[in-house]
Amino acid sequence: MCKNWYNLIQRYTARKGEILVLLIYNFMDFKYELNKKAELINQELKKYIKNEDCPEKLLNSSVEYSLMAGGKRIRPVLIMSVYELFGKDIEKTFIFAVAIEMIHTFSLIHDDLPAIDNDDYRRGILTNHKKFNESTAILAGDSLLNYAYNLILEDIINNEEDKNIKLQALYELSCGTDRMIAGEYIDTEYEGKEILSQYLEYMHKNKTGALIKACVRIGAVLGGATEEELDKLTIYAKKIGLAFQIKDDILSEIGDEKELGKPVGNDRKLGKCTYVTKYGLENAQQMLNEITEQAIKSISSFDNNEFLKQLALYIANRNK
Repeated sequence: MCKNWYNLIQRYTARKGEILVLLIYNFMDFKYELNKKAELINQELKKYIKNEDCPEKLLNSSVEYSLMAGGKRIRPVLIMSVYELFGKDIEKTFIFAVAIEMIHTFSLIHDDLPAIDNDDYRRGILTNHKKFNESTAILAGDSLLNYAYNLILEDIINNEEDKNIKLQALYELSCGTDRMIAGEYIDTEYEGKEILSQYLEYMHKNKTGALIKACVRIGAVLGGATEEELDKLTIYAKKIGLAFQIKDDILSEIGDEKELGKPVGNDRKLGKCTYVTKYGLENAQQMLNEITEQAIKSISSFDNNEFLKQLALYIANRNK
């Protein structure tokens, strides 16, 4: 178990009257389960790669390049893991899990473009527009976004079972995507400018948090969660979504470039307002710890919640 992970657990278990993290899952068990679910997603994604010989073959190669470039697959794993609180047939989540990863990849391709972050590397390899070209990258992102919706709609049309539930889950996906784009706009608009604290949180809750919230709510909806259960899981989602972005801000400042697969310090160089640039590294870390603790507490009433608790800790403690 890594030192930082151990220290984080120690802090939660040592403070009287606060959260006790269940150690049923140790770090290695959690990593095994996380990797197993990520590999499931990878196998599902491969089914939807377009390899046919056609005029848009280069575009399809561009899509495959970014979609299969690796990554933690946290968003589809969240859908599957929240669903497992209510049911065991996780195959029911696969279409939404694949779709959410396609939409996430679309957002990364566009985020790296010269008009936005102008990044050369993502996950240790050239960004899509550097590997191919800018117009192909834009269209690859567009293709992934549209493909995601097509897959879900095709599933709804061809399978009448749970049609209304799937439509509700699709609505959650669409809302999350809309808010993610809004957050990205705010991030771009305020580049190099001072930003109020409430706008910074609003930006992060949307840019990163909205799609994570959508994942949690999709898993809950597909699993048949009650309104009360959905409310509790939504709190969890909002907390880990914000924690994810704060950790990204910290890694952008002090992360290892080899681990991250992209340059460190780019946010500061671009004049982006982050939790680190606004509050300082130490305060940002403290905020991250508190938000993670709140996330864990929000799901304490659920049985079989160990993986989601460990996932919150993983998000706060990751190196990339």
